[in-house]
Amino acid sequence: MRNDIQTEDIPALCASCEARHRGICAALDAAQLIALARSSHRHRAGEGEELVGEEESIERYSNVLSGVVKLTKTLSDGRQQIVGLRFAPDFLGSPFKVESKLNAEAATKVSLCSFPRGAIERMMKEQPGLEHRLLQQTLKELDEAREWMVTLGRKTAAEKVASFLLLIAKNIDPSARPDRDKAEFELPLTRADIADFLGLTIETVSRQFTRLRADGIIAIENNRQVTVPSLSRLEARSGS
Repeated sequence: MRNDIQTEDIPALCASCEARHRGICAALDAAQLIALARSSHRHRAGEGEELVGEEESIERYSNVLSGVVKLTKTLSDGRQQIVGLRFAPDFLGSPFKVESKLNAEAATKVSLCSFPRGAIERMMKEQPGLEHRLLQQTLKELDEAREWMVTLGRKTAAEKVASFLLLIAKNIDPSARPDRDKAEFELPLTRADIADFLGLTIETVSRQFTRLRADGIIAIENNRQVTVPSLSRLEARSGS
């Protein structure tokens, strides 16, 4: 009898997981997925829950299965700056580091698949494809950080807010594919967090949302539910 941890040689836990197809686990073969599944566990975290503390020893890594994680850096005077967001099926963690340099917090309710750091480091030695996949993600994050530097340093307030909405639309609405021009999603950040992320005041963010609504670029219900009728129009407003 086949072990119930797997279906057609792929663990049932992994078969329908986006990280299996688009994340780091795509680099693993069936036997490695089975081994990883035995030491991994899925769990949920509520909005605002800390996932990894800054300067905390790294004991495990995670794949983001759903929801949004925000990464923050704390300054010496206690102020925090949002420096990045992680979406499904992003990998959460920094391989080869023993201590976290950032704080990771659930911006929304999130679902995670976590596994011991040692398990991943062993598999990187056994499977060069996994190390290559992690390097690809690191380079992708570097490219995204550079793009965001342009957004923060050169774009107008209107372009910054449009760029933020475009980022969210493309990452948390599965219908926002290249062949579709409409997106619907719930804002994963508060107005205060959006202002922090964009280097703007809350009042400026609110004014830009009002302007986008008035121009028919977005519709907002209940202060968080956003509909973008045309992603191409939103992109034009982002200055990209």
